[in-house]
Amino acid sequence: MIAPLRLLGLAAAIAASPATAQPSAPTPELEYAFTVKVDVAPPVEMGPADGGKKRFIAITGGTVTGPALTGTVLPGGGDWQVIEEGGLTRLEARYFLKAADGTVIEVTNLGVRVASPEVTDRLAKLQVVDPSEYYFRTTPTFTVTKGPHDWMRRSTFVARGIRKPDRVLVDVYRVK
Repeated sequence: MIAPLRLLGLAAAIAASPATAQPSAPTPELEYAFTVKVDVAPPVEMGPADGGKKRFIAITGGTVTGPALTGTVLPGGGDWQVIEEGGLTRLEARYFLKAADGTVIEVTNLGVRVASPEVTDRLAKLQVVDPSEYYFRTTPTFTVTKGPHDWMRRSTFVARGIRKPDRVLVDVYRVK
Protein backbone atom coordinates (compact mmCIF):
# COMPACT_ATOMS: atom_id res chain seq x y z
CA MET A 1 0.00 0.00 0.00
CA ILE A 2 2.88 2.40 0.74
CA ALA A 3 4.60 1.84 -2.59
CA PRO A 4 1.62 2.97 -4.73
CA LEU A 5 1.24 6.11 -2.59
CA ARG A 6 4.91 6.93 -3.02
CA LEU A 7 4.60 6.32 -6.76
CA LEU A 8 1.58 8.61 -6.91
CA GLY A 9 3.49 11.31 -5.01
CA LEU A 10 6.45 10.99 -7.37
CA ALA A 11 4.16 11.26 -10.40
CA ALA A 12 2.56 14.41 -8.94
CA ALA A 13 5.98 15.95 -8.28
CA ILE A 14 7.10 15.25 -11.84
CA ALA A 15 3.86 16.68 -13.25
CA ALA A 16 4.36 19.89 -11.24
CA SER A 17 8.04 20.29 -12.12
CA PRO A 18 9.06 23.62 -13.67
CA ALA A 19 9.93 21.95 -16.97
CA THR A 20 6.34 20.85 -17.50
CA ALA A 21 4.42 23.41 -15.43
CA GLN A 22 1.87 25.52 -17.26
CA PRO A 23 -0.01 28.59 -16.02
CA SER A 24 -3.45 27.92 -14.63
CA ALA A 25 -4.93 30.94 -16.43
CA PRO A 26 -4.21 32.84 -19.63
CA THR A 27 -1.31 35.30 -19.55
CA PRO A 28 -2.61 38.74 -18.50
CA GLU A 29 -2.70 41.41 -21.17
CA LEU A 30 -1.43 44.95 -20.72
CA GLU A 31 -3.43 48.00 -21.80
CA TYR A 32 -1.59 51.31 -22.22
CA ALA A 33 -3.21 53.86 -19.89
CA PHE A 34 -1.02 56.99 -19.87
CA THR A 35 2.48 58.45 -19.72
CA VAL A 36 3.66 60.58 -16.82
CA LYS A 37 6.42 63.05 -17.67
CA VAL A 38 7.94 63.86 -14.27
CA ASP A 39 10.16 66.95 -14.06
CA VAL A 40 12.84 66.54 -11.41
CA ALA A 41 15.38 68.62 -9.51
CA PRO A 42 19.04 67.61 -9.23
CA PRO A 43 19.59 64.70 -6.81
CA VAL A 44 20.39 65.26 -3.16
CA GLU A 45 23.08 62.74 -2.25
CA MET A 46 22.86 61.33 1.29
CA GLY A 47 25.73 58.86 1.06
CA PRO A 48 26.01 55.28 2.32
CA ALA A 49 22.87 53.94 4.02
CA ASP A 50 20.40 51.04 3.72
CA GLY A 51 22.87 48.82 1.86
CA GLY A 52 23.84 51.30 -0.84
CA LYS A 53 24.26 54.93 -1.80
CA LYS A 54 21.08 56.78 -0.78
CA ARG A 55 19.72 59.79 -2.65
CA PHE A 56 16.55 61.88 -2.94
CA ILE A 57 15.21 63.49 -6.11
CA ALA A 58 12.53 66.15 -5.70
CA ILE A 59 9.63 66.21 -8.16
CA THR A 60 9.01 69.72 -9.50
CA GLY A 61 6.04 69.17 -11.84
CA GLY A 62 5.20 67.53 -15.12
CA THR A 63 2.37 66.31 -17.32
CA VAL A 64 0.13 63.28 -17.78
CA THR A 65 -1.03 62.32 -21.27
CA GLY A 66 -2.78 59.25 -22.59
CA PRO A 67 -6.06 57.62 -23.52
CA ALA A 68 -7.12 56.94 -19.90
CA LEU A 69 -5.84 60.04 -18.08
CA THR A 70 -4.59 63.56 -18.76
CA GLY A 71 -3.46 66.20 -16.32
CA THR A 72 -0.43 67.52 -14.49
CA VAL A 73 2.11 66.35 -11.94
CA LEU A 74 1.94 68.52 -8.84
CA PRO A 75 5.25 69.76 -7.45
CA GLY A 76 6.33 68.58 -4.02
CA GLY A 77 6.72 64.83 -4.28
CA GLY A 78 9.92 62.88 -4.51
CA ASP A 79 11.83 59.76 -5.44
CA TRP A 80 13.88 58.03 -2.74
CA GLN A 81 16.59 55.79 -4.18
CA VAL A 82 19.17 53.34 -2.91
CA ILE A 83 21.88 52.52 -5.45
CA GLU A 84 23.49 49.19 -4.55
CA GLU A 85 26.79 47.80 -5.76
CA GLY A 86 26.32 45.69 -8.87
CA GLY A 87 23.88 48.01 -10.62
CA LEU A 88 20.61 47.54 -8.70
CA THR A 89 18.74 50.72 -7.75
CA ARG A 90 15.70 50.42 -5.48
CA LEU A 91 13.15 53.18 -6.09
CA GLU A 92 10.23 54.59 -4.13
CA ALA A 93 8.48 57.59 -5.64
CA ARG A 94 5.54 59.38 -4.01
CA TYR A 95 3.75 62.29 -5.63
CA PHE A 96 0.38 63.68 -6.72
CA LEU A 97 -1.30 64.00 -10.09
CA LYS A 98 -4.08 66.43 -10.86
CA ALA A 99 -6.42 65.11 -13.54
CA ALA A 100 -7.84 67.46 -16.17
CA ASP A 101 -11.17 67.47 -14.27
CA GLY A 102 -9.43 68.64 -11.07
CA THR A 103 -9.32 65.28 -9.26
CA VAL A 104 -6.16 64.85 -7.17
CA ILE A 105 -4.62 61.37 -7.35
CA GLU A 106 -1.91 60.13 -4.99
CA VAL A 107 0.78 57.95 -6.58
CA THR A 108 3.06 55.49 -4.79
CA ASN A 109 5.46 53.94 -7.25
CA LEU A 110 7.88 51.21 -6.16
CA GLY A 111 10.34 49.64 -8.51
CA VAL A 112 13.84 48.78 -9.60
CA ARG A 113 16.33 49.99 -12.12
CA VAL A 114 19.06 47.53 -13.09
CA ALA A 115 22.10 48.37 -15.18
CA SER A 116 25.77 47.68 -15.39
CA PRO A 117 27.85 49.66 -12.89
CA GLU A 118 29.07 51.87 -15.76
CA VAL A 119 25.52 52.70 -16.93
CA THR A 120 24.40 53.24 -13.32
CA ASP A 121 27.25 55.73 -12.91
CA ARG A 122 26.27 57.57 -16.12
CA LEU A 123 22.62 57.75 -14.97
CA ALA A 124 23.70 59.06 -11.56
CA LYS A 125 25.76 61.75 -13.31
CA LEU A 126 22.59 62.76 -15.26
CA GLN A 127 24.06 61.76 -18.61
CA VAL A 128 21.85 60.74 -21.54
CA VAL A 129 21.62 56.93 -21.62
CA ASP A 130 19.69 54.86 -24.15
CA PRO A 131 16.83 53.04 -22.32
CA SER A 132 17.87 49.75 -23.94
CA GLU A 133 20.95 49.83 -21.67
CA TYR A 134 18.97 49.40 -18.45
CA TYR A 135 15.90 47.72 -16.97
CA PHE A 136 13.54 50.20 -15.23
CA ARG A 137 10.18 48.77 -14.10
CA THR A 138 7.74 49.85 -11.40
CA THR A 139 4.38 48.94 -9.89
CA PRO A 140 2.42 52.14 -9.32
CA THR A 141 -0.61 52.25 -7.02
CA PHE A 142 -3.13 55.06 -6.92
CA THR A 143 -5.24 56.53 -4.14
CA VAL A 144 -8.20 58.51 -5.41
CA THR A 145 -11.66 59.50 -4.22
CA LYS A 146 -14.74 57.77 -5.56
CA GLY A 147 -15.75 59.21 -8.89
CA PRO A 148 -14.58 59.16 -12.50
CA HIS A 149 -11.06 57.96 -11.67
CA ASP A 150 -12.08 55.24 -9.20
CA TRP A 151 -11.05 52.67 -11.85
CA MET A 152 -7.45 53.39 -10.83
CA ARG A 153 -8.10 51.86 -7.39
CA ARG A 154 -9.66 48.79 -8.96
CA SER A 155 -6.82 47.70 -11.21
CA THR A 156 -3.21 46.62 -11.00
CA PHE A 157 -0.62 48.56 -12.98
CA VAL A 158 2.92 48.05 -14.20
CA ALA A 159 5.13 50.70 -15.73
CA ARG A 160 8.34 51.18 -17.65
CA GLY A 161 10.55 54.13 -16.83
CA ILE A 162 13.00 56.06 -18.93
CA ARG A 163 15.48 58.33 -17.13
CA LYS A 164 16.40 61.61 -18.81
CA PRO A 165 18.80 64.17 -17.27
CA ASP A 166 15.98 66.50 -16.12
CA ARG A 167 12.91 64.26 -16.13
CA VAL A 168 11.59 60.73 -15.96
CA LEU A 169 9.08 59.27 -18.40
CA VAL A 170 6.81 56.61 -16.93
CA ASP A 171 4.61 54.63 -19.34
CA VAL A 172 1.79 53.14 -17.25
CA TYR A 173 -0.10 49.99 -18.27
CA ARG A 174 -3.22 48.52 -16.69
CA VAL A 175 -3.10 44.75 -16.26
CA LYS A 176 -6.30 43.45 -17.86
